[in-house]
Amino acid sequence: MQHARELERNTVERNIMVDCQVRPNHVSDVRVSGAMRALPREAFAPAGANAYADADIPLGQGRYLFNPSLTARLAQAALAGNPAHALVLGSGAGYLAALLGAAGVAVVALEEEARLDTGALASYGQNAEPVSGPLAAGWPAGGPYDVIVIEGAVPEIPAILAAQLTPAGRVVAVLADGGQDGIGRAVLAEPAGGGYATRRLFDCTARLLPQFRLAPIFSFSGI
Repeated sequence: MQHARELERNTVERNIMVDCQVRPNHVSDVRVSGAMRALPREAFAPAGANAYADADIPLGQGRYLFNPSLTARLAQAALAGNPAHALVLGSGAGYLAALLGAAGVAVVALEEEARLDTGALASYGQNAEPVSGPLAAGWPAGGPYDVIVIEGAVPEIPAILAAQLTPAGRVVAVLADGGQDGIGRAVLAEPAGGGYATRRLFDCTARLLPQFRLAPIFSFSGI
């Protein structure tokens, strides 16, 4: 009986999350909202976490599960153009990868920290293949990809990812202003001229992926 009540409560909270956090925040793709109503977000979060709060969830060691609104907007941006094949870089427990998979995309979910695996992606991640390796290298073995989503803010989009895209492929990422946690901007990036041509999608607050945090620069002045 208690388990049934908990399942019912989580279903209600998922619907509230979509109706009060996600849909009012410029998310109109029914593939995203439908998947968020169906997927048990609590299974992808640490035990005891408030999985449906409008806040990032700490995962330890500088890693976070993005808040539902930001996750939804990144998923919506990734699904624009109806990609067939995607890479989620820094997938954590796999919530964003599972959302894309539920929309019919074949997803490679790359993570290098095994401790973040809750088992949820194996249970709920249709069309999603988890792989393990350094985030900074991407996953060329599974490419080329129509879209690469970086699940965490970065100071810049790694150049190495350009070669892992299809000719019309693109990267969805959050660029951190000044390479720091805090205010940043979600962008759509396409390889161009040895770098990327980026288009701003929306402003947001996001945490840096520790693997891409810039080393501090020290300067010394004479006495």
